[in-house]
Amino acid sequence: MKAQIDHLVIVARTLAQGVQWCEATLGITPGPGGDHALYGTHNRLAKIATPAHPLAYLEIIAINPEAKKAVGTGSARWFDMDDAALQAAVALAPRLVHFVAQTDDLQAGRNALKALGIDRGPALHASRHLRKGRLQWQITVRDDGQRLFDGALPSLIQWGKPDAAEPLRLHPRNTLPRSGVTLHSVAITHPTAAKLLAAYEAIGLTGVAVETGPVNISVTLHTPKGPITLHGNGV
Repeated sequence: MKAQIDHLVIVARTLAQGVQWCEATLGITPGPGGDHALYGTHNRLAKIATPAHPLAYLEIIAINPEAKKAVGTGSARWFDMDDAALQAAVALAPRLVHFVAQTDDLQAGRNALKALGIDRGPALHASRHLRKGRLQWQITVRDDGQRLFDGALPSLIQWGKPDAAEPLRLHPRNTLPRSGVTLHSVAITHPTAAKLLAAYEAIGLTGVAVETGPVNISVTLHTPKGPITLHGNGV
């Protein structure tokens, strides 16, 4: 199987704060996103695709104070957004916390990780309406909301209906204009780099550098302000 970077996840205390951060840091205003009723969150998006990362976009996501979380009691929001340490960090400034990898066979990806003793979580079916049609996807979300490996193990996403002949026909890359920002590289350092690299190999993810070291997700973007590198720093 194969996987590739789908999108980067920036968590903000509020969506307005996230937009301001994007304008000040990257020199662009993110495009519209949508609401996620299951988790009481909402987002803004920006296309950052390149030939090496043809699907890539940036997601700025925050808890929607006007929405009620619809998931059952005991279930947490995705991307560790209910975690106290993460909330304290993003209260200071929006933070790169995670990335999501696209695959055409999400179930095979889940099974490949399970064979390594890694529970990436069940597949959540979700959708939202656009002027061009309806976005549909499946994404792995654990009941505890944990990202795993401090955010360095990507969640898996599969776009379109599971039985669709062209699963990527409608993808955010097709709905977003060029932003002026492009993804140059993604690099990971982690104390358990060997196990993390084995997980990447199991799902067929390439193009992400992995080394042993302190926890960090490092992403370099080319922007109107010049090259900008974002760091997760273990949050």
